[in-house]
Amino acid sequence: MSDRILIIDFGSQVTQLIARRVREAGVYCEIHPFQSVTEATVRSFAPKGVILSGGPASVTEDTTPRAPEELFENLGLPVLGICYGNQTMVAQLGGRITISDHQEFGRAMVDVTEDCVLFEGIWAVGETHQVWMSHGDRIDALPEGFRRVAKTESAPYAVIANDERKYYGVLFHPEVVHTPQGGALLANFVHRVCGCDNAWTMEAFKQEAIAKVRNQVGDDRVICGLSGGVDSSVVAVLLHEAIGDQLQCVFVDTGMLRAGEAEEVVSLFKGHYNIPLIHVDASDEFLGKLDGVTDPERKRKIIGATFIDVFEREAKGIGGAGFLAQGTLYPDVIESVSFTGGPSVTIKSHHNVGGLPERMNMDLVEPLRELFKDEVRGLGRELGLPDTLVGRHPFPGPGLAIRIPGEITREKLDILRKADAVYLDEIRSAGLYDAIWQAFAVLLPVQTVGVMGDARTYESVCALRAVTSTDGMTADYYPFDHTFLGRAATRIINEVRGINRVVYDITSKPPGTIEWE
Repeated sequence: MSDRILIIDFGSQVTQLIARRVREAGVYCEIHPFQSVTEATVRSFAPKGVILSGGPASVTEDTTPRAPEELFENLGLPVLGICYGNQTMVAQLGGRITISDHQEFGRAMVDVTEDCVLFEGIWAVGETHQVWMSHGDRIDALPEGFRRVAKTESAPYAVIANDERKYYGVLFHPEVVHTPQGGALLANFVHRVCGCDNAWTMEAFKQEAIAKVRNQVGDDRVICGLSGGVDSSVVAVLLHEAIGDQLQCVFVDTGMLRAGEAEEVVSLFKGHYNIPLIHVDASDEFLGKLDGVTDPERKRKIIGATFIDVFEREAKGIGGAGFLAQGTLYPDVIESVSFTGGPSVTIKSHHNVGGLPERMNMDLVEPLRELFKDEVRGLGRELGLPDTLVGRHPFPGPGLAIRIPGEITREKLDILRKADAVYLDEIRSAGLYDAIWQAFAVLLPVQTVGVMGDARTYESVCALRAVTSTDGMTADYYPFDHTFLGRAATRIINEVRGINRVVYDITSKPPGTIEWE
C-alpha cells in the first residue's frame, strides 16, 4: 500500500483541489468530512500526515466545526491547516482568532519572513509572492511552540510553523491556481514534512485495482453497462484484464447516440479487445416511450426507467450475475457527502444505473471510485485505450434527448446528429478538440425565415456550445474566433437539411448549465 494523506473537510468549495494537488505530487489521499473523523478512523486509514481544509464557518463562533482533539493529543501526525483549518488548529492549541477589520478575498502578496520547510526550493526569506486569500478572520496570538514565517499587509501570521510537532498553517489557499507555487508548497508538506514517497502512479493503481476486483468477485460473473464513454470503457477494459470472460458487457443503443457511436463501440470492444459484448438496439422502445414528451425531467426519468427495463431483460437472458460494474468516480463520492448532515455512501442517482442493483440482487463493483476524471484518462492510457476514446468529451446519459428541447422525433435526431458531427469535425480540424472540455450542437424548438437559392426557407435554429472546465462543476464558454464560427455555421447550413440559422452560446456555468436541459 502506498503512502497516504488524510484530508479533513470543513466544507470548502475547493477541497477537491487539495486532493488533486496531493495526487499530482504522487501521493494517494482521501477526503473525509470532519464529522466522520475519529482517532479510530484515522488509525485505520493510517495516513502519514493530515491536511485540514478551509470552510465557510468562523472559528470565533462556538458551534462551528473543529478538528478531532485526538489529532493533536494522541496521533503524533504532521498537520497542515489551510485557511479555516489553520484557524481551528490555532484556536484548539491555545492561540487566539478574532474577526478582522481588514478582510482578504482574492489575490494578496505574502512576505516571507523566516525559513520554513514548506518553502524549501520555492520561496526565500525577503521575497514576496502572490497567493489567494478568502477569509474574514485573523490570527492575533500564536499557540505555544509556533513561529511566524510569512505575513501579508492585513494578516500578521499568514504562514505559521511548529517544527517540533510538524504542525504548519497557511491562511491562504495553496490548492488554487491563483497561488502559483501552491502545488509545490503542498508537495513540500507531503514529501519533506510527512516523508511520503511518490508511488501513486496509474501503473501502481492498475495493479492494485486488478487485485481488489479479483478478490471481490471471486469466480462470479460481472455485468458492465457499456456506454462508449470514457468511464465505462476504462471500467470494462480494467475488468476484462482482471477477470477475463467472467465479464459480460451490455451496450444499449437508445437511438439517441452521436453519429457512428454504436458502430465504433461494437468494433472497439468486440473486435479490438475481444470483450464479450451484447449489442441491443432498443431505439424503437426508447423513442416510443418518449413520443410527445416535452418536459426535460420526464424525459430523463423515462430514459432511466427504460434503460433499466432493457438492461434487466438482457441480464436475465444471460443467466444473471453477482455483480454490476459502474464507472463511479471520486467527485461523485465526495459530492454524495452532506457537509451539514453527516457522511453518506449514496452516490448521485444520475451517475448510477438507477435502482438496478436492488432489482437484480447484485453487488456493485466500482474500481474507479478513488479517481478523478483526469486520473481515469491516465488509467485508460495505461490500459492501452486509444487517445481517440480516452480523450473524448463527456456525453450525457440521456444522450441527444437533452439537446433537443421539446418533443423528440427521429427526424430531429437525424438533423442534430449531422449538425453535431459537422461541428466536431471543424473543431478537430482546427486542432481545438483537446483544449475544450465539452462541445456539442443543440437543435432548438424555434424556426426562422431564411433565404437559400433565392427561395424562402422556414427551418430550425442550431445552437453551438463549447466550454472549458476542469471538473464540470464550473465552466466558461470557449472563445472561438469569428472565422471559425462562420466556417462551422456555413458548413452546417449547407450540409444539414432542416437548419437555416446557427447561433453560439456564450453563457458560463453558473448561471447556466453546460447542457441545455
